[in-house]
Amino acid sequence: MLYSPIKFRNVELKNRWVMSPMCMYSCENGLANDFHYVHYGSRAQGGTGLIMIEATGVEPRGRITNHCMGIWNDEQAIKLQKIVEFVHQNSDSKIGIQIAHAGRKGSTWENKQIPVDEGWETIAPSPIPYHPTERIPHALSVEEIKNLVQKFKEAAKRAVNAGFDVIEIHGAHGYLVHQFLSPLSNIRTDEYGGSFENRIRFLLEIVDTVNEELNENVALFVRISGTEYAENGWDINDSVQLAKILKNHSVDLIDVSSGGNIHGAKIPVYDGYQVPFSSQVKNETGVKTGAVGLITSTEQAEKILQNEEADLIFVAREILRNPYLAVQGSFEMKEDNFFPHQYLRAKISS
Repeated sequence: MLYSPIKFRNVELKNRWVMSPMCMYSCENGLANDFHYVHYGSRAQGGTGLIMIEATGVEPRGRITNHCMGIWNDEQAIKLQKIVEFVHQNSDSKIGIQIAHAGRKGSTWENKQIPVDEGWETIAPSPIPYHPTERIPHALSVEEIKNLVQKFKEAAKRAVNAGFDVIEIHGAHGYLVHQFLSPLSNIRTDEYGGSFENRIRFLLEIVDTVNEELNENVALFVRISGTEYAENGWDINDSVQLAKILKNHSVDLIDVSSGGNIHGAKIPVYDGYQVPFSSQVKNETGVKTGAVGLITSTEQAEKILQNEEADLIFVAREILRNPYLAVQGSFEMKEDNFFPHQYLRAKISS
């Protein structure tokens, strides 16, 4: 199954390997540069089915750090288009982008919040900092929330114009969308807080407005944290309930990660530790899912798919270590996979 195609709308992936979105902290003014061109292009040459561009801010305040990527202006989109065109012209890979807003977890460097004069005032659904020592974030007004939904829409339009095949909305890891989802970080009393239906409203509005910019040639994914490992917080049952709703809002895949919203949460980490969340979402909702989290081998990835625990395999650190993970796995399994014609003399066939 790992080397079988799968289709989302009209977007067909040649295999189930996905390069998970990972911040590189290497931009100036949100602009992709030659490093990103080589970084993402090399994974395409390695046969990865889908390459996901790192978390990309929909506005300057949406970045985690001063050196994170952005897509709030056309200059940034043009730089990204160069990467998209290379991938399309020189591989069988598809390429997606994760559009994001850091919310209260922004204005940082090396995991520490930086002063306002070096960064910016952070925002959140409620005036609750991620860490008690950090500044209290600005609590968004309803009008400001509506403006942010529009910024996601504008980012999606730029991404479509740049030629991306997939757009993923980042709703995980304690960033702004996740902050709205969780009753521990969202204590609002208006239509964006309180009940489950109110707390998911911001995400649903983003999904619906982003879908207005898409067509059958661009698929829509949403990344969520299956649980935040905290008592009375967002948990896997909430994720299942949300996934059922997202499926009815034309979301093509739920990318299931975990954690990130509660400082100091105890997370049990082991190989494939998040796969059970992907499995539960998939099997209780019928929606396609992606599994992520310490997946490091072809054998492990194939087993996840054979057990129907996920439809795609998102790989992070292992694909940083080995850009040719997908094609080397095809050698092991004696499967066909994209390999650059310039490199054919090195292809292993037995």
